[in-house]
Amino acid sequence: MDSTTHIWQAYHTKLRAFISSRVNNSDVADDILQDVFLKTHTRLGDLREETRLQSWLYQIARNAITDYYRAPKMQVADAIDLPEESHDVGQRARRDLAECLRPMIDSLPPHYRDAIVLADLDGLTQQQIADRESISLSGAKSRVQRGRAMLKDLLDQCCRFEFDRRGHVVGFQSRACDDECGECN
Repeated sequence: MDSTTHIWQAYHTKLRAFISSRVNNSDVADDILQDVFLKTHTRLGDLREETRLQSWLYQIARNAITDYYRAPKMQVADAIDLPEESHDVGQRARRDLAECLRPMIDSLPPHYRDAIVLADLDGLTQQQIADRESISLSGAKSRVQRGRAMLKDLLDQCCRFEFDRRGHVVGFQSRACDDECGECN
């Protein structure tokens, strides 16, 4: 049986070309080739017939290519190791935005303002709001939804938002607008 070194010398160029024809990234092709020879080295004893060496190597290469395409792809943002700084920026943006929200909430009509405060600031369920305000559950849901929609409209008029890929606010900038924006200016 050939040693891994002899197999490498005889087949690495052909296998590299085979892998490169199926993967359009040179670095990925090199990684797959390395995996192929690592598997070859560790499983060389499993090969029963030396005459089938070439087909065995190409089968390992095909399987490695298939594994590459099936593996979940890491996003560039996942590979960048900046979680603390971006987390701090997002926290700061949310804190600054929270300071702007209170005047906007206070500008809502009273029953929508109360629904927003109870649901989103005090953490009450919509059923608890309905009981407290002596209205139906659907009435409480409507008030919360309409209050949120009004608040969103006010925010959209006054601020331009920046979101991360998960939809969290990481930054905002005030727009030039009238006094409805309160302290966000």
